[in-house]
Amino acid sequence: MSSSESKKSIENHKKAAAHLEAAAQHHQEAAKQHEAGEHAKAGESTVIALGHHAAAGEVQREDMKLHSNSN
Repeated sequence: MSSSESKKSIENHKKAAAHLEAAAQHHQEAAKQHEAGEHAKAGESTVIALGHHAAAGEVQREDMKLHSNSN
């Protein structure tokens, strides 16, 4: 893996981690909102969480391409 590919891979890992942390935060909010009976807000938080999860998956797939091309 070249130096530039390695830097890109590091960026990808950091981006994926940030998205997964954000997804976890929104899932926690959704759980609290459900407990408070605010089911519509919980639904919104869930959609946001799923968006972050999808974004993390895209970054992970991009990183897998870097790794598979380096062999």
